[in-house]
Amino acid sequence: MKKVILMLICLSLAMSAAPLFGGGKNKAKYEKRYSDPVLKAMEEAREKQQAVQDEETARIRKRQAEEKKKDREQARSLLSDMTGVFPPSSPAAFQAMFHFPPVAQYNTNICWSFAATSFYESEIHRLSGKKIKLSEVWTVYHEYLAKVGRWVRERGASLVAEGGESNAINRIWKEHGVVPAAAYPGRRVDGDKLDHERLIEEVRAYLDYVKANSLWNEEDVLRHVVLILDKHLGAPPKTFTYQGREMTPLEFLKNETPLDMDDYVDVMSTTFYPFYTFQEFAVPDNWWHSREYLNVPLADWYGLILKAVKAGCTVNIGGDVSEPGKLGFQDVCFIPSFDIPAAYIDQDSREFRIANRTTEDDHGIHIVGYTRLQGHDWFLVKDSSRSARWGKHEGYFFFRGDYVKLKMLTFTVHKDMAKSLLAKVKE
Repeated sequence: MKKVILMLICLSLAMSAAPLFGGGKNKAKYEKRYSDPVLKAMEEAREKQQAVQDEETARIRKRQAEEKKKDREQARSLLSDMTGVFPPSSPAAFQAMFHFPPVAQYNTNICWSFAATSFYESEIHRLSGKKIKLSEVWTVYHEYLAKVGRWVRERGASLVAEGGESNAINRIWKEHGVVPAAAYPGRRVDGDKLDHERLIEEVRAYLDYVKANSLWNEEDVLRHVVLILDKHLGAPPKTFTYQGREMTPLEFLKNETPLDMDDYVDVMSTTFYPFYTFQEFAVPDNWWHSREYLNVPLADWYGLILKAVKAGCTVNIGGDVSEPGKLGFQDVCFIPSFDIPAAYIDQDSREFRIANRTTEDDHGIHIVGYTRLQGHDWFLVKDSSRSARWGKHEGYFFFRGDYVKLKMLTFTVHKDMAKSLLAKVKE
């Protein structure tokens, strides 16, 4: 009996304790999240420390920006005054050959295409009487693809940049033809201004990615670069209408212009190579390592320029334009007496500057006129750069003969002008 009573008591106690051990149903509820005061204090201390550092960094950045601004405001260029320099009064003072009015390259580094295109426009007129304004950007588009193709084949060891050499035009036009400016103006900002800053940035960024990941499939890479070029320049036309007739760029070059791209010669003067031989113009912008430059002595080099302009031919020329005698606001380029007197300019003084790189391949321009004034040769130069738009005669510079002799490096003329020099070429 006692056992029965004990069992009943235990059962009663177990039933009364059941809710305490999960026998009931819980309910969900939201409570404010607990913020640990120690961790909170550590976070606040960390934020205060970071704020102090950020404030100090901001002060440093502000000081650096102010210093850079002051440096820019105080920047100086060494320039010559005009003592003893008596340039022609205006472009009208020159015996000028046909050329279209100067065109600005704006925020691009494609002077080589502007200068060479202008040269061939003048050649078209000289040979046929036709006046055809050609597209500068057309050649640039195809030159980018040629550069990138070689870059892939060389696994990144080839230059891809905006700069180039003028004889790229001969190579590009023989393969792709050319088009009038109206058929392919290239995309512009503010109506007429070219700006290729983002174009080259995007091309380089993509090529960096290709190189970092060893994506050396030329077809794939070129397909991507075409997308970038089309975005910034527009897709070049496969056909276009000219004077009421549809044609391809190659048909236009062959049928509408008198140009034979093999009829032109590039000329340089350096003692690095034997004279009267064809050699490479060894500068970065000659990225395809063209060896089609006729190397001649300075007297022949300069004499050929004079011969061409006196015969009514223009000259496509390039060289160094970073000199104290280049004065944009006065529209002149000359060699100051504090540099070297004109009488001392010879093959060796020229070579000295090439060797120590104070003469470099900076800029392409177009000689479109000539005159002789007070014992000096003066050349009327059509120039696409911004500095050629600082003076009174927008798009023109007046180059004195001493500047051409000392600082210019290569030029292009029709082979008819260079027959006597070509006859001296050594096999």
